[in-house]
Amino acid sequence: MADLSWAAEVNDPEIGPELLERWALGYLARYASSTENLRRVLIRRARRHAPEAAQQARAQIDAIVARYRESGLLDDAAYAAARAASLHRRGDSLKAIRARLAGKGVPAEVAAEAVSGLRENAPDPDIAAACAFARRRRLGPFRRVAADRQRELAALARAGFSRRVAEAVLACGNIEAVEALVRDGLC
Repeated sequence: MADLSWAAEVNDPEIGPELLERWALGYLARYASSTENLRRVLIRRARRHAPEAAQQARAQIDAIVARYRESGLLDDAAYAAARAASLHRRGDSLKAIRARLAGKGVPAEVAAEAVSGLRENAPDPDIAAACAFARRRRLGPFRRVAADRQRELAALARAGFSRRVAEAVLACGNIEAVEALVRDGLC
């Protein structure tokens, strides 16, 4: 006869602190997270597990999140700074970075501080991000064949870059000019 002791745990509609703790640590082992994002993940998981018991689990979830913040396991400022740097290297505009951080539940003042921290690495972080975006999407000096300038401007605008920044990147004739633009910024 097979041992089915684990089945009771899976089908148990009770959401206890041990289960929530296991979910939280499992999530944090795989992903970096903001405080609010972890709260949302745990609430969503509790709703899926036992919809009728999910409301009662909110207090336990809040206690776990508060304990993790106090212990330093969750740090919104560190998360926002690391996520902003990663998105900036990828080529996201400052506006898009703020929106992404807000979507993850990072408070506006923490997101603003993380975005302003990007200014330490480049004179104009939006120019550097636009150049990275152009490289990734093969726009402007990175394209292989002639392309429609209006379409390239539109792609940069949809990514959140101003017209001034988009035109400066597309005006570069070669990759060296792009590197100089990143290094010196716009005049």
